[in-house]
Amino acid sequence: MTEPRIAPTADVDPSAKIGSGSRIWHLAQVREQAVLGEGCILGRGAYVGPGVRVGDRVKLQNYSLVYEPAVLEDGVFVGPAAVLTNDMYPRSTDVDGEVKRDGHWTAEGVVVRVGASIGARAVVVAGRTIGRHALVAAGAVVTRDVPDFALVAGVPARRIGWVGRAGVTLRESAPGRWSCPETGEVYTEHDGRLSGPAEAEHEGRPGETGGRGDGPSIGPA
Repeated sequence: MTEPRIAPTADVDPSAKIGSGSRIWHLAQVREQAVLGEGCILGRGAYVGPGVRVGDRVKLQNYSLVYEPAVLEDGVFVGPAAVLTNDMYPRSTDVDGEVKRDGHWTAEGVVVRVGASIGARAVVVAGRTIGRHALVAAGAVVTRDVPDFALVAGVPARRIGWVGRAGVTLRESAPGRWSCPETGEVYTEHDGRLSGPAEAEHEGRPGETGGRGDGPSIGPA
């Protein structure tokens, strides 16, 4: 077991749980009751909110912000200055002019599934789910759930292609069949969804089989 490495300037609450081999760099903050898995990397100024759950081998790049109660599964990448929000109706004060505090509003966390990546300065709106191995382009604003393996871009984000587990854009080799030019893996499209070699490894694993189903999926542009 390798002890976590935490920079002296980082702020990690004593109640947070940090997995072995994880590294937390300068000015990063990990709030109370947050959980980080093994082998994670938090860059300079990254923020992990109270109770956020982060899996193994997750990278949060410099100044990325992950607000509670987000859940990031294994192998997730969050790019520099990306923001995972938690308030659908943000207001500083209530209708009586009083400052809102904890308990005055309901936080809706973002869920990011296994192996997905979120590009630099992207924003994910509260309560959305990013599917397995999906890729959110830099600067995108995600307002709807993102399917597994989808490549989305723009404001608001729309699907512009598919990516494989390697993160490389897939090529259509036949109607409904897509292949990865890097690995040769083959994926199948049906009714706007993609399935492929990652399916077997997730069978029977609760919480890692797709979106939450509480919003429409992002369709083709």
